[in-house]
Amino acid sequence: MNHTDSQRWRTIDIVVASVIAVAFGVIFWAWGMVWSATDGLFAFFPPAQTLIYGVWLMPAVVGGLVIRKPGAALYCETVAAIVSALLGSQWAGTVIPQGLVQGLGAELAFAAFRYRSFRLPTAVLAGALTGVGAALFDFFVWNTEYDLTSYRIPYALLTVVSAAVIAGAGGWALTRALATTGALDRFPAAQNRPLV
Repeated sequence: MNHTDSQRWRTIDIVVASVIAVAFGVIFWAWGMVWSATDGLFAFFPPAQTLIYGVWLMPAVVGGLVIRKPGAALYCETVAAIVSALLGSQWAGTVIPQGLVQGLGAELAFAAFRYRSFRLPTAVLAGALTGVGAALFDFFVWNTEYDLTSYRIPYALLTVVSAAVIAGAGGWALTRALATTGALDRFPAAQNRPLV
């Protein structure tokens, strides 16, 4: 099988990417409630709340690591955002273009390695770039009324840190854990153990 053939999506790729996306869409919806409930904990420095932001960025990285084909990161993050919107996210339909922008960040990281590197550094880069997408979207859509130096810039920087750690390293660890269960046996993520 040549590299072009290996980049084509199989039916199982679509099914599993959709399962990942829907599962995370439900998590997104629930995480929105966690986000709102933790407002008070970060009253001392509100931008620090973005340290828990990375959960919203995980499907882009996990989808890319599991499916390992062009479009997987973008698909998983966008469909997860659509599901959360349908479930009644407090941010309504705005989360859909937000998911697109976020998923694009991870997609760019995997594309930079021509969908051939799925090790921890690639996952961390995918997480960080997903965080850049999230930070840019929030900078220009959600946070325009806030002060630049005391809120918007720290918020953006901490979003990227959270994304690299939670979505990047955390997504890599989650993919490894799923691979050890046998759930990914029909995917390279399981066949190429260890994922280091």
